[in-house]
Amino acid sequence: MKLAEALQERADLNRQIEQLKFRLANNAITQEGEAPAEDPGQLLERLDRSVARLEELMAAINLANCRTVVDGMTLTQLIARKDCLRLKIEAYRELAEAASQTAHRATRSEIRILSAVDVKAIQADVDAMAKELRLLDNKLQQTNWTTDL
Repeated sequence: MKLAEALQERADLNRQIEQLKFRLANNAITQEGEAPAEDPGQLLERLDRSVARLEELMAAINLANCRTVVDGMTLTQLIARKDCLRLKIEAYRELAEAASQTAHRATRSEIRILSAVDVKAIQADVDAMAKELRLLDNKLQQTNWTTDL
């Protein structure tokens, strides 16, 4: 199994577990004399199997990410870089947006609102980081499809 396939299965399992939790809650109680639409015992069994498989996959994925090296960095390090780059891009975009909200004066006596940062430079930084993120994501995707679990 390739790492990318394991990641897809992990995503499917997470969705399935959420659905099973919802279905369990919907079938947890019934009116006296009525049967639930689905057997909670069977749903619990499916939930247990899904969680056990998820645990196996998570461990295998994490091990693969730690042992696979690309351009001198493990996949774990590349993923951490990607996640932190996303956070940084979001903060810079929010700063650029907030700094762009300058008010226009109707008269000369009104208080003038100015940007405290160079919005153009901040946006250029965002664009450079977005390119780095895109290239990093491409590298991760390519590696995921060539790495055995």
